Amino acid sequence: MNNKLRIGIIGCGTIFPMHAESIRQICNKYAEIVAVCDIKEGTLANTAMKYKCKGYKDYKEMLNKENLDVVHICTPHYLHKEMAIYAAEKKVNIFLEKPMALNKNQAEEIKNAVKKNSVKLSVCFQNRYNPSTRLAKQIIDSGKNGKILSSKIILTWCKPDEYYLLSDWKGTWDKEGGGVVIDQAIHSIDIMRYLFNSQVDYVYATIANRMHKKIQVEDEVSGIIMFKSGAYVNLYAINHYSYDDDLEMEIHLENALINIIKDSAVVTIKNSWKKVKAEPKRNEYIDYGDGVKDYWGVCHSVAIKKFYEAILNNTPVEINEDEGYETQKLIDAIYESGKKGEKVYL
Repeated sequence: MNNKLRIGIIGCGTIFPMHAESIRQICNKYAEIVAVCDIKEGTLANTAMKYKCKGYKDYKEMLNKENLDVVHICTPHYLHKEMAIYAAEKKVNIFLEKPMALNKNQAEEIKNAVKKNSVKLSVCFQNRYNPSTRLAKQIIDSGKNGKILSSKIILTWCKPDEYYLLSDWKGTWDKEGGGVVIDQAIHSIDIMRYLFNSQVDYVYATIANRMHKKIQVEDEVSGIIMFKSGAYVNLYAINHYSYDDDLEMEIHLENALINIIKDSAVVTIKNSWKKVKAEPKRNEYIDYGDGVKDYWGVCHSVAIKKFYEAILNNTPVEINEDEGYETQKLIDAIYESGKKGEKVYL
């Protein structure tokens, strides 16, 4: 195509390369970065030079001047609402880093703005596109192995004090919105909601701050997410472990067991002991550069490509504002339960 999608990115920090390199290496035939925005002058100048595009300190100025087709919002959580709503009002499609917002009320405001202005939005839950997730979805949706009975999430990662001290917004309720639940475990929680094909009935959780005494938010969560189907998730997540262990998820069906370690899956079929595997082919994905964490996964490029295709073909967005809102609502319920010490029904 002659006219490529005009892309702008707000926020040139840690997660920026996952977006920029996906666009440059995978989506370059039909999209180009024309502008970036960051409040730090040095970061902005270096990034604009590297990607040979315009640089802005004010995101509103960028949205007003650049006639963008898509804006990527890669900023701290507390800025998501105002930026997404402003972009929607300017009729710009939005690729929004997780979480959708600080809480469900803000997420609902974004959702309403997107629908009112008839733009498209996708929340970056890239791990839905992992081969392991896709295999699990295929096995579950086929119905051949019975219904889901139970599942578990075990996330044991390490976020040292330095991780929180490097920024003035992490580790705070009013700017980050929480700790290990909203920032790390949210991907696995979203995957389970995606796989279960059922509405959540209630959650019963405990949250605590065990090791990070210089921050406000939780570094540990444990609990149960009960679905209306009768299936449930046992959730255990901490970010005060001694190292970043591999994420583990397990889904127990009537006639199959799905084990997901990191982003690989093994499905064991009952009685036959047949095993089916799904693993990412790393050579098919791209080099995001230095500083990228392995546990971020390999599918940012897939998520971005699918969003652009939905825009170009005017087809529905898979991980849209409704999906983002439902996951945000579940995150809120976990926090409410943890603070009250009681079940919270959705």
